[in-house]
Amino acid sequence: MKLPARFAPVAQLDRALASEAKGYGFDPRRAHFSVWFYSVFGLRRGGASWTFCRFHALSFVILNDIQIKTFAQGGMISPFEPSLVRHLPDGTPVMSFGPSSYGYDLRLSPREFLIFRHIPGTVVDPKAFNPKNLEAASLQRDSSGSYFILPARSYGLGVAVEELHLPANVTAVCVGKSTYARCGIIANVTPAEAGWKGHLTLEFSNSSAADCRIYAEEGVVQMLFFQGEICETSYRARRGKYQNQRQKVTLPRV
Repeated sequence: MKLPARFAPVAQLDRALASEAKGYGFDPRRAHFSVWFYSVFGLRRGGASWTFCRFHALSFVILNDIQIKTFAQGGMISPFEPSLVRHLPDGTPVMSFGPSSYGYDLRLSPREFLIFRHIPGTVVDPKAFNPKNLEAASLQRDSSGSYFILPARSYGLGVAVEELHLPANVTAVCVGKSTYARCGIIANVTPAEAGWKGHLTLEFSNSSAADCRIYAEEGVVQMLFFQGEICETSYRARRGKYQNQRQKVTLPRV
């Protein structure tokens, strides 16, 4: 990594930093999500002023497909597909689900999908959520598959088919799939913390001016898994409020 000139008064500084990076266990051949920061200090010697930069790296390994499969065998994802599914056995194309290069695509459950509706005179309050602000969407079917309709400019809640059981040294982030994004569907980016167990409640916004299908039993979001040092207090240890969610939409809690 090339540093700004003001931080590199000697030509060997970059090499020294790289050497120190190895001392922190950083290996550029491995996939890392890294936090880099610098501590700068000055030194006067022989009338000259030198500025040095100390290099620090805090690295979190992003799990690849091989590592995800290993963790899944220990119960991290259930049910688990060992390879990416893009077609059903009869050849019907589906929104892909299963392991990707560095992630795992979860499916949307057909059991429940709730859509926000406006009730005159009410305001949605995350501390005192009113379930009446949600209405159930009906599951529809045709030759393309089973699906829910998310109306234009609306927001909906679903739940994942798969149950996650994250170890104390793995945390995950939920992101959207590009095919849905190109249709105007935005999946809210939410974390699943180390030690969390349950079926994720999934949040979707239809930012387009047209109604859009969201297919059930098919891939709908991608999970990215990051492994680091075991945390001091896991989600399970602190008895997080969304622990052990079932395959049902879980409403906001305080």
